[in-house]
Amino acid sequence: MTRAEQTEHLEIDGVPLVATLVRGGDVGMLALHGSNEGGTAELARIVARRCGATSLVFTQPETRRPVHIPSPRMAVDHCELLRAFLSRVSLTVSLHGHMRPEAPRSVFLGGGNRDAALVLARELSALAPGFKVVTHVPEIPAALRGLHPRNPVNLTRRSGVQVELPLLARTSGPEKRDGVPDEPPPPVIEALVAGVGRLAAGPDGQGPATSTQDPL
Repeated sequence: MTRAEQTEHLEIDGVPLVATLVRGGDVGMLALHGSNEGGTAELARIVARRCGATSLVFTQPETRRPVHIPSPRMAVDHCELLRAFLSRVSLTVSLHGHMRPEAPRSVFLGGGNRDAALVLARELSALAPGFKVVTHVPEIPAALRGLHPRNPVNLTRRSGVQVELPLLARTSGPEKRDGVPDEPPPPVIEALVAGVGRLAAGPDGQGPATSTQDPL
């Protein structure tokens, strides 16, 4: 049975967006920049569907040149579906895309829940070995660490993991084509499905766990 979608039209910093929520389990898949970070919206939906997780995706379908709104500014009080998402899930996996020329195969795992980051790192290293996985916060570029307290990835009870994916880890093409969904690489899909599946049972696969913070 297809899970029901809810949509909401809203505006943040003068930019019109559409939020799409699909309710599922206790772990949430989040894509804040689905229109300008290719493959993140598709990955969030695919992983959530296969794991039975909740997903929330933001897009800018009416904008020819999508605007990058900093993640902390996405946590607006007037977004009803974001409030619903944050009240429903206890841990968030927030998918982002980076274009660091010095790190074309590096996946950076930031966010406040460092135990959960290590769970995803193990699955990515095992199932998507073509990519370098970085979990040590000082080795993650400051802008990609996802540790701001207003970043939605950190607003759930167990905080979450900000997954910064290079282009090669989230899409098969160099540019987003209108009307054509991005195709994330199968190894990355399988790794995230495995990792989110483990997180749904708790970061160690044994049950619920608490969030721990790494210093900057």
